[in-house]
Amino acid sequence: MTFQSLDTSSRVRPVEALPGAATLRRGVVASSRTILRRYGLLAGFLGLWQIGSTQGWINPTVFPPLDAILAALWQGLSGGALLDDIAISLQRSGLAFAAAVGLGIPLGLFMGQIRSVEQALDPILQFFRQTSALALYPVFILLLGLGEASKVFVIFWATLFPILLATIGGVKEVDRKLIEMAATFGASRARIFARVVLPAAVPAIFVGLRLSATTALLLLIAAEMIGANKGLGFQVMNAQYNFQIPQMFAAILLLAALGLAANAILVTLQRRLCRWADLT
Repeated sequence: MTFQSLDTSSRVRPVEALPGAATLRRGVVASSRTILRRYGLLAGFLGLWQIGSTQGWINPTVFPPLDAILAALWQGLSGGALLDDIAISLQRSGLAFAAAVGLGIPLGLFMGQIRSVEQALDPILQFFRQTSALALYPVFILLLGLGEASKVFVIFWATLFPILLATIGGVKEVDRKLIEMAATFGASRARIFARVVLPAAVPAIFVGLRLSATTALLLLIAAEMIGANKGLGFQVMNAQYNFQIPQMFAAILLLAALGLAANAILVTLQRRLCRWADLT
């Protein structure tokens, strides 16, 4: 009886799997380092807060432990009380932001292209931009009352100018050579606007949108602290008056989460619409 020798090439050699495992391990290490660089300081701050509050290093009455804040947040969300406040706050800031976008972007595109219009409107726009919306809030209350109109309008007033100025700046920074080239090839003014000016101005417009979204939430807190009985801003003040500090921080945490969510949505939308731009 003869035995045929096995082909050594058909044998499984575990050594060949080592490069793939090493690559995977290096990828995990690199991802961990990236996460640590980006969120390490924040995690350290939160951990220090939790330990310092529970150990008495900081006043737990003023800075309660994070687990107490999260418990208050869960209780408010599960009970439905905070859900109503979130809906009302989103309605107020959403209406104001939508109105600012509806007016600011078209007006900015118009002013950015027609220099005479910009020169005529720029002084009054700069004057109102330098006037704090909170300083004008009493005027809005006198004109519109303490109802929803004054709250929405003060948020609209503050969010309008970042969008408007960013749009004007984006249009004015369009490379004139691109416009001249399109005109040389016989493109009409409407086609130049749609194919050259507007796409080039989109990144700057999104910068204004992100600034305005943040401003809307900041003004929302101030607007709801005066003459409101619902909303996250009202909950912050009401909890502070009643010395319910965990509930106060829970409402603040929700406001921060809404701001991060709005920014993430706008960044995602910007990346989809501006894939040709360097957004790093």
